[in-house]
Amino acid sequence: MPAATTIPLAAGFLPDDWKRLCAELDVPAFRAAQLWQWVACRLVADWEQMTNLPAALRRTLAGRCDLSALTVCERTASPDGVTKFLLACRDGERIESVLIPSRDRQTLCVSTQAGCAFRCAFCASGALGLARDLDAGEIVGQVFAAARELRATPNAAPDARPENVVFMGMGEPLANYDNTLRAIRVLNAPGGLTIGARRMTLSTCGVVPGIRRLADEGLQVELSVSLHAPDDRLRQSLLPVAARWPIAELLAACADYTARTGRIITFEYTLVRGLNDQPRHAELLARLLRPLHCRVNLIPLSPVAAFDGHPPDAETCARFQAVLEQARINTTLRHSRGRQADAACGQLRLRRTGGRQVAPHNPKHST
Repeated sequence: MPAATTIPLAAGFLPDDWKRLCAELDVPAFRAAQLWQWVACRLVADWEQMTNLPAALRRTLAGRCDLSALTVCERTASPDGVTKFLLACRDGERIESVLIPSRDRQTLCVSTQAGCAFRCAFCASGALGLARDLDAGEIVGQVFAAARELRATPNAAPDARPENVVFMGMGEPLANYDNTLRAIRVLNAPGGLTIGARRMTLSTCGVVPGIRRLADEGLQVELSVSLHAPDDRLRQSLLPVAARWPIAELLAACADYTARTGRIITFEYTLVRGLNDQPRHAELLARLLRPLHCRVNLIPLSPVAAFDGHPPDAETCARFQAVLEQARINTTLRHSRGRQADAACGQLRLRRTGGRQVAPHNPKHST
């Protein structure tokens, strides 16, 4: 966890938190709306810029909450337009996020933990294990940092921000449930960045209790589940979490999620040459998923140093997709962007300061 001596991060505050703080400080209630506007919409990182607040109040607030959740240490651009950010936390942990442009929107892939404890076979994020959960302010801070970058570009709109946010970077969002959900609510809250819930996607490797809990939140976020195999034996070799929650239990939770929320679940399936990419695998997968309200993203493997695997050729990928489509399963064959910046699916990794450098790094899923 972050050092106990650090003050709370303002990026993680909801409007009601500002109201409570103003009440505690015995300042007029309307100041809460001003603070929310400055922090969550204008994204200021300096109390002195809040010119409609009294100087004495600004000094008091500076001692009560921190405006600088993260520091951008490095930007790595890929020829396809993807930018990976290396961000320093206050305690020295370093995390990564990835900004992915498309014709009509900007998508930001954010991390929810520094490292990951789940050690999925072809995901670099878990190579060194889990350092700690990210605070809600650190999760939101990644979006603030990307929005500031967009606003600083020539001819940018003053309110530019990522239109889509995907929780698919380092870490397992449902293992850091409370902070991830608070971050979603901050990003979605009116008067701030106001990113629609349906424009946020939460990804999980299959943490069943988290899926069931999420179904009761009343949020319209998209849910993405890493499947990667059509049977338990193969899936456990790729995702150790499958030993705890087998496919039948996972799919039951997914069916319940769609019944409660009315949302389509996306299953992510990384294709690995000769391992899970044959027609028999596709046929088994089709039988599993046919009863569910779902779609499938097929993702050819992105190279990761710790995993000795390779992506299939285009013909194999197309054949796999055809089997699913013949079973009337909505299927998309995606190609991860940002590989030349180590920012493609599964490549994000933990980095630390003080000589404790970790392995390579890239986002877990396709966006």
